[in-house]
Amino acid sequence: MFLLDTNALITALVSPENLGSKTKRILQHESTVLFSSISLVEIQIKAMLGKLNSDLDFLDLSLRTGFEELPFFAEASQEISRFTSLAKHDPFDRMLLASASHQRAKLVTSDQKLLNLGLDWVVDSRL
Repeated sequence: MFLLDTNALITALVSPENLGSKTKRILQHESTVLFSSISLVEIQIKAMLGKLNSDLDFLDLSLRTGFEELPFFAEASQEISRFTSLAKHDPFDRMLLASASHQRAKLVTSDQKLLNLGLDWVVDSRL
């Protein structure tokens, strides 16, 4: 089971050719690829700020691609405290990491700070 962070989700839906070959294989062969409701909130905020094309319906695109929605569970919020070194890091990234941890999913990301945590379940989307 793999959870795409927001950047990986956007890339998978808009420009999948920019993903690494390992990530492309995951998307083609893994039976459960998740996207988070947290990512949809982040996408909406980016669209409101003019940083992202707001004409795209990322929820519809995600579901039509075969990705499954992962809501942000209250239990996942308690996982955030496990990652104290991220206290000042982007809150969306922290919630996504906590969700992946809670679900025992691998998090697909290009965020170097998350990759530098040395967790074997955090996967570089550029590979």
